Amino acid sequence: MLDLLLRISYWKSKSTSEKETRVVLLVKMVSQQQTKDSGSKKLGMVAPQDKSSKEMKSSKKMKFASSSAKTEPTSQTTISDDSKTGRGTSTMPRVVKRKVQKLRPIVEYNKMGKGIGQAHIEMQSYIGVLARSRVPLVDKKWSQIPKDVKEQIWEAVDMAFVVGQGGKKSVLASAAKKWKDFKSTLTRHYILPYTNDKEKLSHPPETYKFIEKAQWDAFVASRLSQDFESVHSQHAQIREKLEYNHRLSRKGYAGLEDELEETMPGVEIDRSTLWKRARQDKHGNIPDPKVAEKAKLIDELQKQVSEGKVRVDGSKDVLTMALGPEHPGRLRGVGAGISPRQYFNLPKPQRVSFDDRLKESLKVLLQEETKKMEAKAKEEALRMEARTKQLVEAEREHFLSQLSQLIPNFDPGMLKQRISQSPKNPMSDKASCSGGEVKSLHYEDDKAKNGEHQQEEEKEEEKRDEEKEEEKEKKDEEKHDDKVNEVGDYSNMEAPSSLKSLCRYVETTLLPEDKILEFTIDKGVFGGDRETFLLPEDITQFAGMEEIGATVVAVYMRHLHDVLKQANMCSMVGFIDPATVSANSGTIAERSRLVAARLQKTDGEQIFMMPYNPGLVSLGFCFYDFQ
Repeated sequence: MLDLLLRISYWKSKSTSEKETRVVLLVKMVSQQQTKDSGSKKLGMVAPQDKSSKEMKSSKKMKFASSSAKTEPTSQTTISDDSKTGRGTSTMPRVVKRKVQKLRPIVEYNKMGKGIGQAHIEMQSYIGVLARSRVPLVDKKWSQIPKDVKEQIWEAVDMAFVVGQGGKKSVLASAAKKWKDFKSTLTRHYILPYTNDKEKLSHPPETYKFIEKAQWDAFVASRLSQDFESVHSQHAQIREKLEYNHRLSRKGYAGLEDELEETMPGVEIDRSTLWKRARQDKHGNIPDPKVAEKAKLIDELQKQVSEGKVRVDGSKDVLTMALGPEHPGRLRGVGAGISPRQYFNLPKPQRVSFDDRLKESLKVLLQEETKKMEAKAKEEALRMEARTKQLVEAEREHFLSQLSQLIPNFDPGMLKQRISQSPKNPMSDKASCSGGEVKSLHYEDDKAKNGEHQQEEEKEEEKRDEEKEEEKEKKDEEKHDDKVNEVGDYSNMEAPSSLKSLCRYVETTLLPEDKILEFTIDKGVFGGDRETFLLPEDITQFAGMEEIGATVVAVYMRHLHDVLKQANMCSMVGFIDPATVSANSGTIAERSRLVAARLQKTDGEQIFMMPYNPGLVSLGFCFYDFQ
């Protein structure tokens, strides 16, 4: 944020050869870097010399906003206007200099929303320069001027001054009036007096050399036409009816009220006082006899009001008593743009103080700083996102190293979106628990297959597998109806001790007592809690290396989940319920939807394990990496 402190002092040095007016601005700013040109002539440390107190001219402080990050923290800025030697066409060079130095005066407003102060006066002069130089000199209305020209005027003013919210409308309205006044000045001073002097009208005035000759010739022709002569005559008659002319110049009623508030502190300035002061000269006299007569009447009425002899009520105030009723919708003594309702019905608590106006103006600076902070935060977020990707990749590598320790002969190449089915197990379809060595379940990848299957071939293969599965289920049902479960001698079986114990438990407990094994699979395994059970036949088929059902695979997955839980890897690996992908679980489309629903319940950073058995004896696993 910028801490702004501004002091303005004026002095004049007169000599036989020059007359100089300088403005000294003391700007205190909080910045990170000092300007490189702080010692130059345009931006340097200066001090008034040999100036007496009588020669010093006080002025109201003008606050500045700086958008430059390279301004000297504490310095004095000297802005001289040596090119101006008297009243004439202004080019506002000091405004241009401040724009180069990134200094923007803050325009202040009074309780009625009218601009006041030195910054407002300079802004109005600058708007006049822009209206004369940038708007074409054509015989058109302001509404017919291209929008891009108006936008250029607003952007130029906004770069030079802090106007505040809603200032664009007032700036363009002021530009419209000044453009109209400029055309009126050209008509009254440079065209109508020389209607019989074609040489004078053949080129633009020396004062306004920026006017193009083609535009000047067209403008002169329009002003010498019969239509314009009629319009000019009508407006001249209207102007003659104005009896009481003010002498405010660019200052206006708002500027006059601001001056009186300084010289008359604590006194409420009403519009009758403003009307009278606006018609006085610099010595306090009123040259016009008619105006002087009305001013004397106003003084008498104000005295009677203070003594309680006359009562004012709303719009019936001192000025109305002296000048007569107001015209509908208009109000004298307050300036243009203020209606009677706005002036008389405005409650005093709602009137904006100077501090409130300053706070409102500084909101613009806060918005600019906020935009800079948002841009910086966005850039920081992009850097954090890149850093996060690096951390995720490092975590993935760590996970693969841990997974290789849990699974023998683990190949990271298996973590692809799809691994085709395993080839047919060369083992026999049936094996006895007592007949030789019991081998563990295994998975195989598709490296033994040559090439990739096309989409149509895969669909045909799935249909054949489904038909084989249905035929095999029918045969198994017929066999199980007449089959008697036989369990061999486990004492001589070459198998892990845990498997031998399980087979004995089936023989001695489950079969005689007709019991089953019940299991609870919690939500962390398949995404939902459920109960399941194992029949004695499931265990004997598993021990005999026969084809197993989805329940056995689900129980095995629960065991893997417990192992991963102990290793704190559950957030890395997930499982899909075999019951949702088995051949008996509806159509392929339905099974696909169940798998998709399971994947949607995750955070998208897990590797999923799903059994894939197209009807063969061997059991394969598909790994899906959804990072």
